[in-house]
Amino acid sequence: MCGLCGTLGGPPHWTEAGAERRRAGRLASVRITNAVLATAALRVDDWQGAAFLVAGATGRQEIVSDLQGVWEAGRMISGRSLDPLDPALLARLDQTGRET
Repeated sequence: MCGLCGTLGGPPHWTEAGAERRRAGRLASVRITNAVLATAALRVDDWQGAAFLVAGATGRQEIVSDLQGVWEAGRMISGRSLDPLDPALLARLDQTGRET
């Protein structure tokens, strides 16, 4: 498909089906990661499908290549240790998910 059709939302070419699934999975990872990072006033965004942009409340930002880098950058930006598997954090996130 040409770039214009892709921009206008034309149907994806059959060769792009894998890319669509990868993109959806990546965005789901970003959504879940943001739920954890919000506890430290941080945010992560997908950066052109190739990296992640981690940002703090003060505007400090870091570009990292993978999710492990997100936790390291989050620690550097916030000055706090981030443990996405902390039982108390998981319980709090589970409770928040039930309330919505």
